[in-house]
Amino acid sequence: MTADIEENINTTSPHTLQPQEISRVDVAIVGGAMAGATLALGLKKLSQELNRPLKIALIEAHKPGSEHPGFDARSIAIAHGSIFELKRLGLWSKLAHLGTPIENIHISDRGHFGMTELNAEDFHLQNLGQVVELERVGQVLFNLLQESDIQLHCPGSLAHVEAQTDCQLLTLNDGTQIKTSLLVAADGVNSRVRQAFGLPLEQVDFEQVALVANIETDKPHENWAFERFTNTGPLAVLPMAPLKGNPRVSLVWALTPSDAKRLQSIAKDEFLAELQAAFGFRAGRFTQVGERLSYPLLLSHMPRPIYHRTVFIGNAAQTLHPIAGQGFNLGLRDLVSLLDVIKQALLDEGSSEDMLDLGSASLTHAYLHSREKDRNSTMTNIEFLVRSFSNDHWPLVIGRSLGLRLLSWMPPLKVPVARTAMGWKSVS
Repeated sequence: MTADIEENINTTSPHTLQPQEISRVDVAIVGGAMAGATLALGLKKLSQELNRPLKIALIEAHKPGSEHPGFDARSIAIAHGSIFELKRLGLWSKLAHLGTPIENIHISDRGHFGMTELNAEDFHLQNLGQVVELERVGQVLFNLLQESDIQLHCPGSLAHVEAQTDCQLLTLNDGTQIKTSLLVAADGVNSRVRQAFGLPLEQVDFEQVALVANIETDKPHENWAFERFTNTGPLAVLPMAPLKGNPRVSLVWALTPSDAKRLQSIAKDEFLAELQAAFGFRAGRFTQVGERLSYPLLLSHMPRPIYHRTVFIGNAAQTLHPIAGQGFNLGLRDLVSLLDVIKQALLDEGSSEDMLDLGSASLTHAYLHSREKDRNSTMTNIEFLVRSFSNDHWPLVIGRSLGLRLLSWMPPLKVPVARTAMGWKSVS
């Protein structure tokens, strides 16, 4: 079976490319943002630990920076459980200096009485997670990739893929050809790999747009994060490292498409005034705003994130609403599960004379089984939160306000909420 990338993505025909010598690898990863880069480095560490050389190729169109959709000016929250996994992968020590700790989370419902707090010290932890700027993380990961013997094709993009019995044959836009036992798609919600094979993607449109920006404030954030629910959707404010001595926070504001378009285009002082009115003054006075970006909020997922010799991870497998900040954390659990499945297969191989086939149906199905429960429960919970906290229907308003108050009045009820927020699924 052969599959060309759709014309509106890449107009290069595989027949017009100059063929080159075909390289053979164990794992080829398409997409080198957070999930893909972390997986490549995790595979390298695994091969060293088990003294089992693995040939790894990573294909990525952009270096970290404004042109990179995964390593741009946005910030993300890395949950406590995800940091645990990054430590296991030997990566957090390289990234820790970029993190801003979240020590407390304040959750409130605008215009209603519901509010609660999650505090790290209540769980005997130094923090509940860390906020990092994606572009700076990307630079570190990219440098690590360049220092390794991983085949890094950057800039490079997939032009053609052919499913063969014993491999996937990839042709890149420069004519490079790669045969891989296992193909990993980590290339986002508009995955070229998924589209090449015509695999289904299910989507729920929340009719919301996320407006994101970095905001300067007139007082230090003291490592507080805020999630404020409004009638258009959640408004999240995350602590960031100061810039030139000025305190900063990262904003993610879920809005109607028309409001997002208006707020993205109005003057900065007008924008800051409307943001202040919607959020309040718990984080101080908002004094300056950087570039305002926006993207539609959808719940997208592949019902079956595997294919012949292919697995899908991160946003290629599912893309979440940012209401609980679980997108990267769920994607990290994808790649950790894949690493665990590959590790077990390598250990089971033992001294067998036959080389292990990393793209075998048994391995891809083991990955599928390992992710099913976590994916389904996380996506269901996110959809429930979005629908419950993005409207003013009075029974839901009363229910959610009482729920938030009960968390404040009965601290033991916070434990499952905190476990979810901190990604404890991965360390339980």
